[in-house]
Amino acid sequence: MDIAQTANADICYETFGQRTDPAVLLIQGLGVQMLGWDEEFCSLLAGRGFFVVRFDNRDVGLSTCFNEANFDLSNAIGRALAGEKIEVPYSLMDMASDAMGLMDHLGIERAHLVGVSMGGMIAQTLAAEYPERVSSLTSIMSSTGSRAVGQPTPEAVQVLFERPPEDRAAAIEASVRAQKVLGGTTRLDEERARLKAGAAFDRSFNPDGTGRQLAAIYAAGNRTDHVSGISAPALVIHGAQDPLIDVSGGRHTAEVIPGARLVIIDEMGHDLPPSLWDRLIDEISAHIRAAEATIE
Repeated sequence: MDIAQTANADICYETFGQRTDPAVLLIQGLGVQMLGWDEEFCSLLAGRGFFVVRFDNRDVGLSTCFNEANFDLSNAIGRALAGEKIEVPYSLMDMASDAMGLMDHLGIERAHLVGVSMGGMIAQTLAAEYPERVSSLTSIMSSTGSRAVGQPTPEAVQVLFERPPEDRAAAIEASVRAQKVLGGTTRLDEERARLKAGAAFDRSFNPDGTGRQLAAIYAAGNRTDHVSGISAPALVIHGAQDPLIDVSGGRHTAEVIPGARLVIIDEMGHDLPPSLWDRLIDEISAHIRAAEATIE
C-alpha cells in the first residue's frame, strides 16, 4: 500500500494489474475502507486486463483524518432534512477531487470509475465535473440524492446511525449484525464477516470520520440535475433487496443519465457478496470493454 499526496488529503491506495492496461478506479462507500473491495475481487477484475486501483477515501482507513472536534453531526443532519443549507467539514466534491488527485499521482489520464453507495455518488460527481478524465461510470447501489427515491427501511436507518462500540470484539459483532440487515436475504458467511471486520478494526477505527462523510452526503442534497449531465457511458447496478438505498434509487439514476444501462440483481442487497462476484465482474468488464471500443 502506498500514499498519494493530493492537494487536500493524503490518500492511501493499492494497485493490481499492469499499468499499461485501462485504469479502473474502485471507490468505496460510507465509512468503508478500501478493504471493502476484497483483494480477490480486485485480482479477478485485474485478470480481465485492467489496471485496478482501490483506495481509502478521506477520513477512513489510512488516508487523512480530519478531526473536526466541534462538528455537530446530529444538528447538521436535522437542518439538512429541514431543507436548510448546512456547513460541513468537506463535500462530495472534495472527495471527488481526492480521487482525481490520486489519478494525477498515478499518471492516469482517463479512468473507468466503479463506485458503490457513497462511492457511487463520488463517481457520479467525478463523471459530471471531469468528463475529459472519465472513460466510463459504473454506479452500484447508489442514488441521485433525490428524497423521492432510494429511501431506507427503518431497520437500515438504525444501522446507519448506530455508533459502533470502541471495544474490538463488540465492534466486530456490531458489524456482523449490520451486514445481516443490509444484505437482504443473502446468506451471510459470518466467519468471513468477522475476519474482515476484525482486519478493518485493527487497521483503522474512526467512526467520527464516517459521520463527517455522512454529513457530506446530506449537504449535497438532490444531485439529479448534476447527474443528468453525465456524458460518459454509464452502467447502473442495484440489488432488488437493498434496504439502505431502495432499488428505486438505482432506477432513477439510470433514468436521468442519458443512455445508461440498468442491471437489477434480484438476490442482491446492499453488499457485494462473493457469490455475486462473477456476475458483477462480468457486467463491469463488458461495460468497460464497450466503452474502450468507442474510445479506440
